[in-house]
Amino acid sequence: MSRSLARRGFLGAAAALGATALTAPLTGVAQAATAERALWPESFPLPNGFAPEGITIGCSPYAYFGSLTNGAVHRVSLATGRGRTLHQGLGDGHSTVGLKIDHAERRLFLAGGFSREIRVVDARKGTIVRNYTGIGAENTMVNDVVLTPKAAWFTDSFQPQLYRLSLNRNGDPVGSPVTVPLVGAWQQGGDFTANGIARTPDGRALLVVNTSQDGGVLTRVDTATGAATVVDHGDLRLPYGDGLLLVGNDLYVVQQQLNQIDVIRLNAAGTQGTAVGRITDPRFRIPTTAAAWDDRIYLPNARFDVDPTPTTDYDAVAIAQL
Repeated sequence: MSRSLARRGFLGAAAALGATALTAPLTGVAQAATAERALWPESFPLPNGFAPEGITIGCSPYAYFGSLTNGAVHRVSLATGRGRTLHQGLGDGHSTVGLKIDHAERRLFLAGGFSREIRVVDARKGTIVRNYTGIGAENTMVNDVVLTPKAAWFTDSFQPQLYRLSLNRNGDPVGSPVTVPLVGAWQQGGDFTANGIARTPDGRALLVVNTSQDGGVLTRVDTATGAATVVDHGDLRLPYGDGLLLVGNDLYVVQQQLNQIDVIRLNAAGTQGTAVGRITDPRFRIPTTAAAWDDRIYLPNARFDVDPTPTTDYDAVAIAQL
């Protein structure tokens, strides 16, 4: 063995030993963090009378819930289950249905339901940054929202259209929401039709639940044209499909009144999918929407089977991903 080879072997061994020495503590830290997260609460209360519907979780372990009663937003630590009301809302008649937080965790985008509002709220201060009113038509319900790099997209449950709010490079809203009619294979029902919305796995199109068409189906919507095609997901039907959560290629569809989540494994384009699982839990009390943190999925129980009062109790629950 030459001196150069011997020296190289020595340095390689030293590097390997150093890597092992570094890896061991890091592995221990990761294991400790995982063990700590396992102790995080699997359910936690929301304020009495809050009437939650939407949930969003950003890069930090905090969940944000929207209130159907007055549009308030409640922020909860996933580590402790304790929370506070971040945004007080605008009062009766100004709901927050769906909501999403941006990647920078600076803004919350709120769907205002029957108030026909789209609101943008400072995610740190809870103050309203923008409030767009008079969205859609008289019987419009701005229901759910998803964020893409260039826009926030909102569904309308009673009109065959989406609303696009453009975002600039910094994620700030630009201009006013634009109406995008749903065409192609979209079939508008006589009543409540569109509900949850998500991106396709490749990010090139949107997925929207149509609860009326053919017993409840998932549709793929071209963002440039509004043209919808029906996703081939076999015999699975989504009559109560509400919130959509995409994790990798798995789409979690919350079927609220059925107290279950159906999981569809999609191809990258979101044109085809296979039902791969169904999640039920005795703690489900009509969950509506879902958001993920680590290997858990969090859902608010909307309790649509009871009339909300100031003393009605509400909670959120956590389940494991498939």
